[in-house]
Amino acid sequence: MPPRWLEAAAKPASAAHRNAAWRRQAALTKPAGALGDLESAAVQLAALQHRHRPRADRVHIAVFAADHGVAARGVSAWPQSVTVEMLRNFAAGGAAVSVIADALDATLEIIDAGTVAGTVAAGAGGTAIPGVTDARIAAGTRDFSVAEAMTAAQLQRALALGRDAVMRAPAADLFIGGDMGIANTTAAAAVACAILHRDPADLSGPGAGLDAAGVARKTAVIAAALDHHRGRLHDPRDALRCLGGFEIAALTGAFIAAAQNGIAVVVDGFIAGAAALAAARINPTVRPWLLFGHRSAEPGHACILDALEAKPLLDLGLRLGEGSGAAAAVCLLRLACRLHNDMATFVDAGVSGKHRG
Repeated sequence: MPPRWLEAAAKPASAAHRNAAWRRQAALTKPAGALGDLESAAVQLAALQHRHRPRADRVHIAVFAADHGVAARGVSAWPQSVTVEMLRNFAAGGAAVSVIADALDATLEIIDAGTVAGTVAAGAGGTAIPGVTDARIAAGTRDFSVAEAMTAAQLQRALALGRDAVMRAPAADLFIGGDMGIANTTAAAAVACAILHRDPADLSGPGAGLDAAGVARKTAVIAAALDHHRGRLHDPRDALRCLGGFEIAALTGAFIAAAQNGIAVVVDGFIAGAAALAAARINPTVRPWLLFGHRSAEPGHACILDALEAKPLLDLGLRLGEGSGAAAAVCLLRLACRLHNDMATFVDAGVSGKHRG
């Protein structure tokens, strides 16, 4: 029986604030639509936040990390030990998302959702890695090509882990969920294939550096897994349980909880996109709360964006994960809000409006 909180409705957007925001955009000293997506982003935030002056000042980033049993199938160019090594790098401030979070003055939480080594054992002298929240569900998922990736109980714990991260976050205007986990592009592709009923070749890509032979191997592993679980993939929760990762499920829960608590989400790339897809299919009221930071260079991301009818803010060839692309897009969202709030209207500036008739 799925937990009831997953299906509770997200907070509704305010039509009154949306309409007022569009009226303000029409009155600003520019041709209508001249600022393109910066206009629509500001209007969307105004409606979601129920504010005449939308804002993107307070940003919270939660990065979830976990390992994947399917890594044993040779679907990644990197050893599994990198997951915990990168957690240490996140906490020390050396990773891309850490640097961007500092530049944005954003709060950042690093969460071990299920690494093999464990962040307590991986710390110096067997102590915990400072700055990492130890919430390990298990020592990675099982190899989903031969077994269900996680149990039903583990799935519920992972979803709740994401919800709890949102509830722990300071009051935020924007929530960003990041990911870390060797082989998690394989899990994300498998989940998206199951939800969208797509061929694995449509969603399998190089991930963190596979060559053509590696991509072919990844595609074959996903195809075999979909065949193995045939008949059990009835809804997005089944896809997460049979094929997903603890960090992907945690992101799914976080996106749902953020929407329910009135916090706009900036979705990162391929991994977060698969979680956003699952979240929107589990609870369709979540979808309006999802803004999309960037278009990943991972080829399968286009399928996810199309399915969600999403238009990302950036297209820079990024494919790092960690929440880095979404965090980079915050600069544009802040600019969109500043333009909306601070530009003069034609009346304020004494500028003649467009000729009528």
